[in-house]
Amino acid sequence: MDETLRDRCLANLATIRGRIAAACERAGRSADEVRLIAVTKYVDAAITRTVAECGCLDLAESRPQQLWDKAAALAGFTPAIRWHLVGHLQRNKVRRTLPLVSLLHTLDSERLLAALESEAASTGRTCDVLVEVNVSPDPDRSGALPADVPALASAVARSPLVRLRGLMAMASHPDSPAADARRDFARLRELRDRLAQDLPADVLRELSMGMSGDFEAAVLEGSTMVRIGSSLFEGVVGS
Repeated sequence: MDETLRDRCLANLATIRGRIAAACERAGRSADEVRLIAVTKYVDAAITRTVAECGCLDLAESRPQQLWDKAAALAGFTPAIRWHLVGHLQRNKVRRTLPLVSLLHTLDSERLLAALESEAASTGRTCDVLVEVNVSPDPDRSGALPADVPALASAVARSPLVRLRGLMAMASHPDSPAADARRDFARLRELRDRLAQDLPADVLRELSMGMSGDFEAAVLEGSTMVRIGSSLFEGVVGS
């Protein structure tokens, strides 16, 4: 990666972090409360490596195969990269994915929970997860329905090997007539607060919500993780 692209990446990271800090100030929060996760699904391994070299060590993919390939390409990178899977995980891909991910953002069913528990037991490892919730009016959005989340979250919280860390959601598609990102993020926060009445506080610390087009609204509603792709790679992809 040449220095021009590296400088562009550094500049984009600085801009995004500045916007996160400004949103945190508006919300009366510390910028340290929000983790920036770089979604690298549209860039190759070389650009992904540059992102890590620029100091962003939380990297995400939406497809397991891409995560496998990127993790292999960046194996041995120091300091260690923390890989996140932010897309759907099929049960037949759990075995290969589980050893690679720091956090799975998309647990959406007890069937997937059972597959994770089985693999974790067979390998002697634990798995950190977020329950994905469909908080939008869009039925095509992925995630468990809010009415189903209490039972699912309770099941995860009881698991000795799959550790609940919080909730994840995407806002309504911006072209939807009912789109209102801040409303959707507020719904996730409110759901977390209701769950916290019955579950230990430490299993609901994380709210993964907010992407390039709406992360400031997410920060205002309590997001602790924003998943940034296109904004991070402006002027980098295709250069």
